[in-house]
Amino acid sequence: MQDNNQQKNKENRTLELLRQSEAMLEGHFLLSSGRHSDRYFQCARLLQYPDRAAEALAPVVAALKEEIAAGRLAIDLVVGPAIGGIIVAYELARQLGLPALFTERDDTGAMTLRRGFEIQQGQRILIAEDVVTTGKSSEESAAVLEQLGGQVVALACVVDRRAPDAQVRWPIFPACKVSVANWDAADCALCKQQIPYVKPGSRKFIT
Repeated sequence: MQDNNQQKNKENRTLELLRQSEAMLEGHFLLSSGRHSDRYFQCARLLQYPDRAAEALAPVVAALKEEIAAGRLAIDLVVGPAIGGIIVAYELARQLGLPALFTERDDTGAMTLRRGFEIQQGQRILIAEDVVTTGKSSEESAAVLEQLGGQVVALACVVDRRAPDAQVRWPIFPACKVSVANWDAADCALCKQQIPYVKPGSRKFIT
């Protein structure tokens, strides 16, 4: 029970940091996954403050280190999908004492690894995200990294806002887990009320 209370206190502190940074927005949003929601987490507003980023991610690092010390996890490299995962990957890598890279989209929208970054055969990789909704960008990055010989072993993030049916295939280590409205575009309750949406994310959509 004490462990559960400690975890809840850490998650509440992360939510407090998000609110202090005005990083938790309310309205009608088109997420980068293509789904709709009544809340959007603009983690860049939190990550612009290095001290808040370090504090928010410290519990994630502690959980990762516990798994590593127990022999249940090994990590050689942290990779963040651009743009949202870059700072998260850097801060996690800094606290873990590991290198950090990032994947990014090319002109066609496909995820790729560029800028001279290299993956060594068998390297164990932690993917780092700002927000996880469906895990789509993590899967896209994992496909690239695995094709280059890497092995994705875990996923870490600031906010885990997945619906109950949105599973990922690795252990996930979030700074906080929140339950918010999350609709397929065809079933969006806010669209049915004819409330216009905004698209605050960075991913491009082809319509």
